[in-house]
Amino acid sequence: MNNLESRNFELLSGEQVGHLLEDFGVNLLVSNVHNTVAFLTAVLDFTALRSSADYALLKHQDRLYQLHGDQTYSTHPLLSILPESGLRGAGVELRLFQIDPDAAQQKAIAGGYTVLQSTADKPHGLRECFLLDPDGYCWVPSIKIQPSTI
Repeated sequence: MNNLESRNFELLSGEQVGHLLEDFGVNLLVSNVHNTVAFLTAVLDFTALRSSADYALLKHQDRLYQLHGDQTYSTHPLLSILPESGLRGAGVELRLFQIDPDAAQQKAIAGGYTVLQSTADKPHGLRECFLLDPDGYCWVPSIKIQPSTI
């Protein structure tokens, strides 16, 4: 995924974008692409490379993430198992390492997003918080705790 910054993702075809994806991918099916892009860029410092009502391609550090609006999955079987109302993502934690959880929590509060669990030092050596995006996906920014404080 070298040279991501030099590409104009708005001009690439779906096939060209698909061929850039490698390693491990995260694709979230969301009720409103623009709302989730707003959360990820404002709270967790993602960069939106391409965004429309149907689809977004975002970058965080050197990884690409995709969002698809529900309407794009009209013939896909995954849509049939989503809850008609309520939050999605129960039981899944999307962990972002080396992201300051205190700063992310403050941005989430300022943006009116849900802080599921406030920032705290955990026994597994990380300082982390649990933030919910507009669809209820749980994002966990964390940093390593200095060994002397564990």
